[in-house]
Amino acid sequence: MPGTTEKFQFTGRDGQTLDGRLELPPRGAPVAVALFAHCFTCTKQSRAATQVSAALAGNGIAVLRFDFTGLGGSEGEFANSGFASNVADLVAAADALRERMTAPAILIGHSLGGAAVIAAAERIAEARAVATIGAPFDVEHVLGQLGEDLAKVEAEGEADVHIAGRAFRVGRDFVDQTRNQPQQERIAGLGKALLVMHAPGDDIVGIDNAGLIFAAAKHPKSFVSLDGYDHLLTDAHAGRYVAGLIAAWAARYVTADEAATHAHPRGIVTVESAGGTYTQRVQAGPHAYLVDEPATLGGDDLGPTPYDHLLTALGTCTSITMQMYAARKDIPLQGVKIELEHSRDHVDDCISCNNDENRIDVMDMAIELVGDLTDEQRKRLLEIADKCPVHKTLENRIDIHTTAVG
Repeated sequence: MPGTTEKFQFTGRDGQTLDGRLELPPRGAPVAVALFAHCFTCTKQSRAATQVSAALAGNGIAVLRFDFTGLGGSEGEFANSGFASNVADLVAAADALRERMTAPAILIGHSLGGAAVIAAAERIAEARAVATIGAPFDVEHVLGQLGEDLAKVEAEGEADVHIAGRAFRVGRDFVDQTRNQPQQERIAGLGKALLVMHAPGDDIVGIDNAGLIFAAAKHPKSFVSLDGYDHLLTDAHAGRYVAGLIAAWAARYVTADEAATHAHPRGIVTVESAGGTYTQRVQAGPHAYLVDEPATLGGDDLGPTPYDHLLTALGTCTSITMQMYAARKDIPLQGVKIELEHSRDHVDDCISCNNDENRIDVMDMAIELVGDLTDEQRKRLLEIADKCPVHKTLENRIDIHTTAVG
């Protein structure tokens, strides 16, 4: 379900008007607010900016995407801007959001915008989570895109450069702002959750940059490979996929306060439509995640299916039960791997079937036990597997009581 896009203009550090768009969820108050920084020489209208922002709004997260100084609809001269200017623009955007609704809890940056949100994070106190998409580790990486024009800029003080077939006026100040940026120190001292996303086949910002960023960062940090996508996320499904990852990952950090935990006590699960075709947002205690249907069934494939979660419940409970038993009995069980599959079988003599076609649901479990175990220990653990609480629940008669609210 599409959200609402509003024009959002604010004043930059030097008094120039910066032009942005605020993507709002289709209904209800946003669960969080995010700030999106576009790639070098891109604008708020880039494919990545528009698709990721819209998809995040569908997941209940409001997103501000805007043009950096001198680009798109924003005032100012691009030639006189640079990396430091981009960082100042992000801080100004966060200030504007704070006045309008609330400061951003999530900072998202694409390419050089990823480096910029890392640099701006320390100046946006409310930000709890930072996500980068194809970001360079070293800001000077961007100078490589100027090619032979770089020498011309340094010699003449200002010159036209050509990037991706477009001409831009670049000044020496841009080059100076790009050099000697302490990104490694900023990453190490980030003090916020970090999600690094990068395509292995990125031919503009190599995958090695993701490794350097991840190595420099302290926990909590996560890495997701955007396998099959390119640097600019031109694939039609890339934006939704990236947004789904960010939404599911960030939920832990932007709702992990006492009030949110109290509002969603353990043992209570809340399911709510999250935009798209069938995507659902699930809140289970302090944990949030997405459930969806695959594209083959008309879904957006932003999360596991309901039956995936049913199999997950059985598999995880089975594994945990065996590990608990092994720990109590000093059985040297080192690990458990379970493969599960759901199907429906026709049973001719099924006297307990609850449908006219005599069909029953079947869940097949293949269990691999890791460890130096005796035959007797393996046999006993497999007996215990069938005694897990979820297994018993599924085999019991289950009454589901549905009540309309409101």
